[in-house]
Amino acid sequence: MPEIKSAGYSVYINTSIAKELNRFFRTAGDKYSRLFILVDENSLRHCYPGLVEQVDYFKTAELIEIESGEENKSLEVCAQIWSTLSELGADRHSLFVNLGGGVIGDMGGFIASTFKRGIDFINIPTTLLSQVDASLGGKTGIDLNHLKNEIGVFANPAAVFINSDFISTLDRRQVLSGFAEMIKHALIADAAYWERLIQHKPAEAEGLEELINTSIQIKNAVVQEDPKEKGKRKILNFGHTIGHAIETCSLETDPKNPLLHGEAIAVGMVCEAWLSHKVCGLPEKELQSITQFILKTYRKISIEKMSHERLSGLMKHDKKNEKGDIRFSLLAGIGSCEINKSATAELIIESLNYYTKEAKLLK
Repeated sequence: MPEIKSAGYSVYINTSIAKELNRFFRTAGDKYSRLFILVDENSLRHCYPGLVEQVDYFKTAELIEIESGEENKSLEVCAQIWSTLSELGADRHSLFVNLGGGVIGDMGGFIASTFKRGIDFINIPTTLLSQVDASLGGKTGIDLNHLKNEIGVFANPAAVFINSDFISTLDRRQVLSGFAEMIKHALIADAAYWERLIQHKPAEAEGLEELINTSIQIKNAVVQEDPKEKGKRKILNFGHTIGHAIETCSLETDPKNPLLHGEAIAVGMVCEAWLSHKVCGLPEKELQSITQFILKTYRKISIEKMSHERLSGLMKHDKKNEKGDIRFSLLAGIGSCEINKSATAELIIESLNYYTKEAKLLK
C-alpha cells in the first residue's frame, strides 16, 4: 500500500484500507477512550457498512450523522455536534473519524480541533474531491454567511486513509468535481501530469489510483514546504478566487441545485487562465489548451446571470487578499504558478466574459 509521509502523519492509499485501519488501532487504540464517526447519508449507506465489518474498533463507535451538502457546513451544525459529543461523554482522549467527502472532512476536522481545545481525528475521504484535496494539508473550516471556509484552523489529522474503490459509489458529476482539483494540481506544478490527465477519460476508473497518488504527492510537497500558507502554498488557490465566488453565488441563487465545488473551480480556472495570459504571459496556445479541455469536460455554466457586483464583493473576502487588493495565483505556463498577482476589476470582468464567449463557441 502506498504510504505518503506528511507533516507528522501518514496518508495511506489503496483499494482496501481496512488492514491499515486495524494496524492503526492496534498501535494507537489504547490511547483513545471513545470513538466517534461523523457520516452523512451517502457515506453511511455506501462506505460505513463495509468498514464496520472489517474494522472491529468501529463496532464500538458512536455514529453521528448529518445531511450532505455545502449548506450544512455551518456553525449551527457544528454546535449541534459539539453538544452531541458532550452528551455522549466525549473527553480529550476521544478520537473523531471523518468518513465522507469534503464537507465532512472540513467541518469534522474543525469540530475535533476545537472540542475541549482539540481531540485527535482521522480522515477517511470517500469522494474524489476529498481524496485529492480536502482530506490532507491540515486545513479545517466552515462557511459563514455563505463565504467559503471563513472560519477555521490549521490542524493535522492523526492519519488519512484513502480507498479509491469508494469512487465507484459516486455519480459522474461528483467524479468530475474531484477531477477539477487534479487538473489544478497539474496546471500549477507538473506539465507532464497535465499531459497524462488530458489523455485520461475523467469518469473512468482505470488508472485513476495512480493519478490520485500523483495529485496527493503534488499537494503534499507544497504543503510540506509552506504549511500555514504564507507563500508557496497559495499556488493551490489557482482557479479558486473566482471559482469560490461563483460557487457561493450559485448557492445563493439556486440553493436546491447549486454548483459542486469542482464545477465552480473549473469555471474559475478558465477565467484565471485568461487572467494568467494577460498578467503573467501564459502563452496563447496553452490558454487555448486549458480552455478547450475544461469546456469539453465540464457542462457550461451560465455565469452571465450572476451579478458582477456580487461576484466582485465575494472575491474581496478571499483570504489571499492584501490591503484591499484582490490577489490571484496565476500561471506563467502550464506547470508554473506565481502568487500574489493583482488584477483590475475591468480585467476580472473581462475574464468572466471570456468564459461565457468560449463556452458559447463550443456548444
